[in-house]
Amino acid sequence: MTLPILILGEALMDCVMQPDGSLLPLQGGSPYNLTRAAARQGARVGYLCPFSQDVFGQQLKATLQADGAQALMPDSPNPTSLAVVTLRDGQPSYGFYREGIADRDYTPEAVLERLRGWPPGVLHSGSLMLMPPDHHKAVAVIRGAREMGWSISVDVNLRPRMAHDLDEYRQAVWQAVALADWVKASEEDLEVLGLPGLTMDDAPEAVERFTRLGASRVAITFGGAGACLQVQGQQAKAPAPLVSLVDTVGAGDTFWGACLADWATRPEGAAERVAETLSRAMTAAAINCERKGCQPPTLAETLAGMHKQE
Repeated sequence: MTLPILILGEALMDCVMQPDGSLLPLQGGSPYNLTRAAARQGARVGYLCPFSQDVFGQQLKATLQADGAQALMPDSPNPTSLAVVTLRDGQPSYGFYREGIADRDYTPEAVLERLRGWPPGVLHSGSLMLMPPDHHKAVAVIRGAREMGWSISVDVNLRPRMAHDLDEYRQAVWQAVALADWVKASEEDLEVLGLPGLTMDDAPEAVERFTRLGASRVAITFGGAGACLQVQGQQAKAPAPLVSLVDTVGAGDTFWGACLADWATRPEGAAERVAETLSRAMTAAAINCERKGCQPPTLAETLAGMHKQE
């Protein structure tokens, strides 16, 4: 049995600063990237936020559909959100433009009504959906989905520079995490949440922070140092594969999308194959890092990459 994965989160255009000062528009948004990544890994995936009727919105929608995912909500007359991205040594920093935009043009009631038409599977959210004041809508969807029997996935993916009140933002994230079954966080997220300076050796401490709140599957990523994945008490760690780095845009989204796809397409025995799942996710993220912007690999590309590492 294959479980559906439905995603609630932002879809936007990353306007990437070029050396000559011009901006190159690339499709992005963490949950949108994850939607594409999971679909390209062979999962049954749907996207729950509206796309804009503008040119950017229709491009985003067409790409998502070409990757095999479904756009589940009617288009919005509001414009597509924009992010201005500056890369320094391959690492992105972001400035967001998100007032009155399409992916925020939803109601919890409409999303929950859509979920009722699907067999319970995995509901994923996180990133900008958890930023006040919108977090109330995302949390309402999460609560409603839990009551219907959905497993809840949350990618913390904090954007502290966007927060008007960082403490309120942290509280909103912890509120969502406390409702989550599966959680992903990066070392940067942990620092903002009050756990600074952690390394791979400290990963069990970070994992425990989330499992104490009820999460049964937790991933902590440490950039080039690798990642730790725990599934129902079984834990694996792995260094990041060596890559010819282009940039890291979408690497974390590709990593978690591969994890979700593995669990959704093979629901049984997840704890027993935790090391295999981690290898699959790390390989997918590594392949993405060899490409410009977020371009997640297919399942076939990922399996071929894993085979080369053996």
